[in-house]
Amino acid sequence: MAAEPPPPPPLEPIVLPVFREESFGDKFLRKTRENPLVPLGCLCTVGILTYGLINFKRGDTRKSQLMMRARILAQGLTVAALLGGMAATAMKSRK
Repeated sequence: MAAEPPPPPPLEPIVLPVFREESFGDKFLRKTRENPLVPLGCLCTVGILTYGLINFKRGDTRKSQLMMRARILAQGLTVAALLGGMAATAMKSRK
């Protein structure tokens, strides 16, 4: 005859970890400390864009075009810093 299956284990409540609420400022500072190149890249991009727009308004089209090209480079470096930070965080969480 077939043996009777064992009874199921008793159900116990699962205790979930409790996290404290993080304000916007706290999260911004934590993320800035984790990857400081992203906010720096954003500031550089905005600075270059502003300088390029000022030159455009003044009529200096040569310098304005140069600043718009520099802005594209700064944006690319910012995206690269963002992706690099995400990769570093993913590698750190694997360990």
